[in-house]
Amino acid sequence: MNTKHRAHPWHGIHPGEQAPNIVTAFIEIVPSDTVKYEIDKVSGFLKIDRPQKFSNMIPTLYGFIPQTFCAEKVAEFAEQKSGRAVIGGDGDPLDICVLSERNVSHGDILLQAIPIGGFRMLDGGEADDKIIAVMKGDTFYRQWNDVSDCPVSYIDRLKHYFLTYKHLPNEASICEITHVYGREEAHEVIRRSLADYQTHFSCNS
Repeated sequence: MNTKHRAHPWHGIHPGEQAPNIVTAFIEIVPSDTVKYEIDKVSGFLKIDRPQKFSNMIPTLYGFIPQTFCAEKVAEFAEQKSGRAVIGGDGDPLDICVLSERNVSHGDILLQAIPIGGFRMLDGGEADDKIIAVMKGDTFYRQWNDVSDCPVSYIDRLKHYFLTYKHLPNEASICEITHVYGREEAHEVIRRSLADYQTHFSCNS
C-alpha cells in the first residue's frame, strides 16, 4: 500500500499535460445507467442525483474534465458568442461527452479524450457548456476531428437529451442550446474553464 487516500476526481487529478488538445475525463455515467450519477463535490464519491426521467438515456459516456470550473471567463465567452445575457457559469466542472465505439459498463473511471466541439448551453441563464470529444485511440470515432464530421442525427440526439433530461413533459424547459461549435471554440472553452478553476481554487491546490 503506497497510498492511503484516493485522489479527489475534481481537485486531485490533472486535466492532462496536452490540454486542451487531449484531456483527462472523469466519467460519471454511461449509456446503460438508469439513474444519473454525479460527483459529490465534498467527498469525491459518486452519488445518485436522480433517476433518469422517462426514456431519457445519455447517448455517450458523460462526465467532466478535472480542475476545470465554469465561472466568469466561461460565462463571458458564452455571452460574447451567443449575444445573450449570461448570469455566470453554472459553478460546476466543465462537462464532457465522450464518444466511443466500445461498450464501457460503468462510470467512476478516467480516460483520455480528444475534444472536437461542443454545445453552448444556457441552463437558467447560466453557462453550462458540454464539450464533445472522442476517446483517444478509438478505432472508429478517431476519424472525427471536428464536430462538423459528426452526422447531424447524432448531434440532434445529444441535443435532445440535454434539452429534456431535467424536465417532465408538461414542464417548460429552462435549458437552451444556442450553438453547436467546433474544435477551436471547444479548446477556448476548456482554456477558460482551466483559468476559472485557478482563480477560484488555486489557493487550495
